[in-house]
Amino acid sequence: MGICENRVVVVTGAGAGIGREHALEFARQGARVVVNDVADPAPVVKEIEELGGEAVASTHDVGDWDQARQLVHTALEAFGNVHTIVNNAGILRDKMLVNMTVEQWDAVIRVHLRGTFCVTRHAVDHWRAMQKAGTPVAEPRIVNTSSPSGLFGNVGQCNYGAAKAAIASFTVIAADELSRLDVCVNAIAPTALTDMTAGLDAYVAHVRAEEERTGFDAGSPANIAPLVAYLGSGECVGITGRVFTVKGGEIAVAETWVKGPARAKIGRWEVAEIGGMLPELVASARPNTRIDGTPRS
Repeated sequence: MGICENRVVVVTGAGAGIGREHALEFARQGARVVVNDVADPAPVVKEIEELGGEAVASTHDVGDWDQARQLVHTALEAFGNVHTIVNNAGILRDKMLVNMTVEQWDAVIRVHLRGTFCVTRHAVDHWRAMQKAGTPVAEPRIVNTSSPSGLFGNVGQCNYGAAKAAIASFTVIAADELSRLDVCVNAIAPTALTDMTAGLDAYVAHVRAEEERTGFDAGSPANIAPLVAYLGSGECVGITGRVFTVKGGEIAVAETWVKGPARAKIGRWEVAEIGGMLPELVASARPNTRIDGTPRS
């Protein structure tokens, strides 16, 4: 018996990497899983069945409005309900801004941000309909996927970081809007070694050095899944609208933008006044952070 017993969970981008680990962990926790990936999700379905769980495959494109609806309907047709959506699907098209094409921009925004919206919207339509019918779904949950790149910034990822920052904001706003439906909406900003991070040589070297020193594979995508399984379970009560960073054995709450040092006057600022005031204001503010969330020097 796990904390997701009898729940139905849709995991997008679950054919490999972090999404695969999500799907497997939900199955271990007793959930019936829709394994979604535009590539072949069948091997993950087979793994879940070998664990004694139940799963069905979906190759629907989450960025397509109608296919996203069909994805949610796949869960309803196979298992009769849907309790949890894990929006994990994503791609990379990394380029420096000066070399990025509009096609590379649109492709990333479509999968990450539009895909998160489309699948979420169709799931919410089901939950609203069930509530109006007097048979509300128990503990509906949404877990989105942001990124340290979206929260803290990373060179060469304007498209990816912008999408992931938007997903963090989407999470906060959706949590407020859906609270009346008792939907908990949270997000993770994970760091792990996958095909999408294989080119980060410094991170790979650090993970392997730590593994040799401690015996713990801090880069394994399996490290991310327990938090997501908890956030997607009925056990997660009263936690909503939050973004969590998760890396190796560390889980942290990402704190939102806050108003920093301010200077106010009665009346409109003149341009000449701003030039004399703004550098001092910026100098007294905390610096932006590095990709790991620590302040830049």
